[in-house]
Amino acid sequence: MAANSRLTIAAHALAWLELARRRGRTTLTSDEVAASVNTNAVIVRRSLTDLHRAGLVTARRGNGAGFALGRPAAEITLLDVWLAVSPEPLLALHRTEPNLECPVGRGIRPVLTDLYDEATQAFQASLARTSVADILERMPT
Repeated sequence: MAANSRLTIAAHALAWLELARRRGRTTLTSDEVAASVNTNAVIVRRSLTDLHRAGLVTARRGNGAGFALGRPAAEITLLDVWLAVSPEPLLALHRTEPNLECPVGRGIRPVLTDLYDEATQAFQASLARTSVADILERMPT
């Protein structure tokens, strides 16, 4: 099963938008962001659209078209980003009901639900402690 890279792409895009801002570029096109991520611009546009819906980026059309951060990088946490771009839960139960005749099948769902909820809360708390500005501060730029 492939890992979800939506958070990684979105965090990369936001960090690049912030670095460009610091260097005097107020906006970047999706093609410019895609070149940094080294992926197709369609994938980046999908991510930027999700970020725009969440208010994390602004979009300008026409002359000077492109994307910019919607608020200061220090105020955008990775939790904000994850919530904007990751519609699926972090961990999920199997879609079908297990065999309720089996002692494990009868009791595993509530146990795993509790464990998955705890893990998701820890994951979210970790993401909430890191901002886009923090990412840039940790990188040699």
